[in-house]
Amino acid sequence: MKKSREQWGTKAGFLLAAIGSAVGLGNIWRFPYVAYSNGGGAFLIPYFFAIFTAGIPLLILEYGMGHKFRGSTPLAISRANKKWEWLGWWPIISAVIILSYYSMILSLAMKYLTLSFKKVWGNDTNSYFYNEVLKLSSSPFDFGGIIVPILIGIILIWLINWFICYKGIKAGIEKLSKILLPALLIIMIIIVIKGVTLEGAYLGLNTLFTPDWQKVKDPKVWIAAYGQVFFSLSIATGIMMTYSSYLPKKTDINNSAFMTAFANCGFEFLSAIGVFAILGFMATNQGVSVDKVASDGIGLAFIAFPKVFSVMGTWGNILSVLFFTCLIFAGLTSAVSLVEAISSAIIDKTGWERKKVVTGILLVGFIISISFATRAGLYLLDIMDNFINNYGVVVVGLLETILVGWIVKPKTIREHTNSVSYYRIGKWWDVVIKCINPIVLTFILVQSFITEMRKPYGGYDLQALFVYGWGAILIGITGSILISKQPWRNNINLKNE
Repeated sequence: MKKSREQWGTKAGFLLAAIGSAVGLGNIWRFPYVAYSNGGGAFLIPYFFAIFTAGIPLLILEYGMGHKFRGSTPLAISRANKKWEWLGWWPIISAVIILSYYSMILSLAMKYLTLSFKKVWGNDTNSYFYNEVLKLSSSPFDFGGIIVPILIGIILIWLINWFICYKGIKAGIEKLSKILLPALLIIMIIIVIKGVTLEGAYLGLNTLFTPDWQKVKDPKVWIAAYGQVFFSLSIATGIMMTYSSYLPKKTDINNSAFMTAFANCGFEFLSAIGVFAILGFMATNQGVSVDKVASDGIGLAFIAFPKVFSVMGTWGNILSVLFFTCLIFAGLTSAVSLVEAISSAIIDKTGWERKKVVTGILLVGFIISISFATRAGLYLLDIMDNFINNYGVVVVGLLETILVGWIVKPKTIREHTNSVSYYRIGKWWDVVIKCINPIVLTFILVQSFITEMRKPYGGYDLQALFVYGWGAILIGITGSILISKQPWRNNINLKNE
């Protein structure tokens, strides 16, 4: 007897889960720096242009594919065109790798949350992070043993992921999203309110929002805008297609895409205000300009901000607790969405029970994560994250637009989303999917490759980049082809359900 597909309890539950997936660590530690370094206030022009020509159209594509073909990403793509099934498995394999190093980042956030009460990192936060917390080795090939505190945190993160996804869509992911996303928003608002009242906050905000109109003429700024929108909306990761497959047949797909994009956009701007207000305080305290303290990524979270919190007295403890809680909540909503994308694909392919599949993902993911708990863990994370995001995800997104734009035909998806949506999209969407996005994504890909050839990423030696970077890409491609050759479970209907 064929089991009916799980469904979201409410549309709000779906939207909160989708927004929760999109609102990840990148919104907090990537967007503020990208906006600042690409024209400040002037960056809003290419950014919103990218939202309307790439972000929302691609969300409609993925929501439409998942909803129309009623399956996980591999199943939805296979139903659209069986020869392209492998494309659905590539982001699923990448998701396993991303989850493995994401657990290490969340483990660090949990450790720093516990350290926030006493701020034991001292004044030299750089040395404390690299030498005391990571015990970083000299090269990506020098693993040097396991860092036990990081490993314990990784175990805890995987257990949380297992507990949530084990319960399923309605009882697990939807409930989590209804709690964590509002909490995340409240915490960020508190950080922003306190941040803008700090001495020197205005310097940080002026640095962030003062427009450099000359930057608008620079093609690299437009590429940065498209890249930020593309990466921040969980596009081409297997998540959005999977999430939309759990929607009831009559659901406003088009409006949901707009709401997801704008909610994500709003959180990015809120984060940027909070981050640069605090950086303005830091610059004032040190007697330097904001550009001297501005940073992004792990350096912002675990080096720059702890340094700020150290000189803020009691409020430093409070803001530190709030900030690292914010990172954990944002990371967890993204992590469970990746677990769901993987588990849904395996369940569709094999017909195995959810509990068995989620437990299997936990075990395999944890084993891979052990490598990130070693003294070389940060090197592996840095290299793999760069290659998967700059090459793997971009290529998958490019191929999705080619599949829908030139093989499935945009009209097929557009007519489906319009048939279930209050707001109808016009033929402009066909042009965007068929022409504009393939061109933009190809340009982003070529630019990344040219940059890589001119100057190897991060100053790493070529052997490390080949093994960990291109190796991750090769595993994704090879694995996806091999899995696509395996038969689907007996009662699956590849035409549609």
